[in-house]
Amino acid sequence: MSVASLFGFGTPAEIQILFNNQNERQLVDVRVDKERREKMPLYYDGETVAGKVIVRVKDGRKLEHNGIKVEFVGSIELFYDRGNRYEFTSLVQELAVPGEMRQNATYDFEFKNVEKQFESYHGINVKLRYYIRATISRRFGDLMKERDLWVYSYRMPPEINNSIKMEVGIEDCLHIEFEYNKSKYSLKDVIVGKIYFLLVRIKIKHMELSIIRRETTGAAPNQYNESETITKFEIMDGAPVRGETIPIRLFLGGFELTPTYRDVNKKFSTRYYLNLVLIDEENRRYFKQQEITIYRKPDGQTIDHDETYADHPKPTTPFPVQSLSDPSGTRPEANKTTTPQTEEPAAEEDN
Repeated sequence: MSVASLFGFGTPAEIQILFNNQNERQLVDVRVDKERREKMPLYYDGETVAGKVIVRVKDGRKLEHNGIKVEFVGSIELFYDRGNRYEFTSLVQELAVPGEMRQNATYDFEFKNVEKQFESYHGINVKLRYYIRATISRRFGDLMKERDLWVYSYRMPPEINNSIKMEVGIEDCLHIEFEYNKSKYSLKDVIVGKIYFLLVRIKIKHMELSIIRRETTGAAPNQYNESETITKFEIMDGAPVRGETIPIRLFLGGFELTPTYRDVNKKFSTRYYLNLVLIDEENRRYFKQQEITIYRKPDGQTIDHDETYADHPKPTTPFPVQSLSDPSGTRPEANKTTTPQTEEPAAEEDN
C-alpha cells in the first residue's frame, strides 16, 4: 500500500477516453517501441475529432476538483531531450467548473475541423504524436489521461517526376551507369531500374541494393543522425562483363515505410536513400547512395509501374561521372586487372 493510499490520498477516480464511432473507424497498427505494437484510430487533416470523457468515481469516495478540461494536442518528443514536449497544436475545452463529484459522469467533447499539418511518426529518436488529454485539476495533484490517435497526410502525385540517371565509377577501373525510372515514389510503388556496366577492371563478386532511412533530429550543434537499413537484397552474383545489364524491380508495399519528412517544425527530418553496393573478391565495398522522395497518395489511385522501362537500350548520352566511394581508401591502379591489397572490409559511409 502506498503512503498516499494509507492517508486517504489515493486516486479517487479513473478517467476513460472514447472516440465517436471508434469501432467503425480504421485502425493503424503502430510500432510503439521495439517490443510493443498498438492499434490507433486513423484521422486526417481537417477532420473533426469528437468523443466522450468518462469519469468513474470509486465507491464511497468524494472527488473534489478545480475543474475538468479536455485538450487536443499535437506534440514532438525528442528522446535526447526527455521530459520536454514541443506542442505545435493545442486546443482546449472546459468540461466542468470546480466542484465535487460522488458519482460517475460522462462529458462530450468535439474539436471541429482540426488542422493536423504533420503526419504522425514514431522514429528512432523522435515521436510526433496527436492525442486527447483529459485533466481533472486537484489541489493534491491532477488526474490525467491521454489517448493517442494516428494521422495520415496525403499528397497528390507530383506533376514532374524525373528519372534518375548517373554514371559512377573509379577512373580507368570501373564505370557503371545506373538508372531508376523515377525520383519520387508512393508508399505502394515499384522501383524499376537497371544497371549497365560500361567498364569492368575490378573482379566484382556480387552487388547489393538497399533502402536506407536516415533520421535527423535537433539542430547543430545538438544534431543527431540515425540510419536504419529497411531492406537489402542481392541483385547480382558473380563477375559482370562490359556491356552487361542488371535489371532492378523492387516493390515498396512490403516494407514499413513512411513518407519523406523534411524539417518538420524545425525539429526533425526523415529521408530515404537507395544504396548501391559492389563487393569485390577482397570484400572491399564500393557504394553510391541516391536520395529518393516517398509520399503517401490518396487511396484508390493506380500505380504506374512503367512496364516499358524494362527494356534497356545501350546508353548513347554520357551522364555526369561521379566517384564510387571506397571506404578502404584504396583503389586498383589503372590498366591493371588485379584487385587492391587485402584489407579488412570497412563499414559503409556516406559519399
